Amino acid sequence: MVTGADNKILVVEDDRNLLDTLQYNLRQEGYEVVTAVDGAEALDIARREKPDLIILDIMLPKLSGFEVCRILRKEMSVPVMMLTARADEVDKIVGLEIGADDYMTKPFSLREFMARVRALLRRAKVTPAQTGRPVAPLKIDDLEIDTARHQVLKGASTLELTPKEFDLLAFLAKNKGLVFSRDQLLEKVWGYDFAGDTRTVDVHVRWLRGKIEDNPNQPKLLRTVRGVGYKLEA
Repeated sequence: MVTGADNKILVVEDDRNLLDTLQYNLRQEGYEVVTAVDGAEALDIARREKPDLIILDIMLPKLSGFEVCRILRKEMSVPVMMLTARADEVDKIVGLEIGADDYMTKPFSLREFMARVRALLRRAKVTPAQTGRPVAPLKIDDLEIDTARHQVLKGASTLELTPKEFDLLAFLAKNKGLVFSRDQLLEKVWGYDFAGDTRTVDVHVRWLRGKIEDNPNQPKLLRTVRGVGYKLEA
């Protein structure tokens, strides 16, 4: 079980009132919290403090949340939840495609916010090393998915996947041939025990296809089952 005392969270938000509110509520749950109010400061703190989760606003001084996320994804695999005051679908898709693990539109309920924080941390803490057993790589066609090393090979090439792309691929590979609805994937991969936004799943599937498929427009591995969901098959 993930407990607050085991986790450090970086909150990046230039709205001081919201920053104080999130910081207070996270600390009440026992999390260690560090904060930043602009994108440049966020990068410095993330590199120095190595947080377990980053809560990242999009509209920030100096560097936008998008720019911060792009840079972080090249340097570390920490889960990222993006926040925005805009309900713009384009913003959401861009955020997910550059490697964000989750996305919330302001205003949001603190109860749902805390649930998503727990879900992201819970998924990030579950690793093969914790089981104490060696795990053989999963093989699907020319893909080799090494859950112990968190690495995916396509032929001789190493694929650069975001943490959530890897989690999604590994889950579907472990359940090869089985069809999962978007809600089921949100529960199994994202760890949500509440109704989430299924568009998140669609965006991650599309982005993952762009990396594992020879022709993403005609996927042969990560298949859509119309009216049901997705499956991975050879």
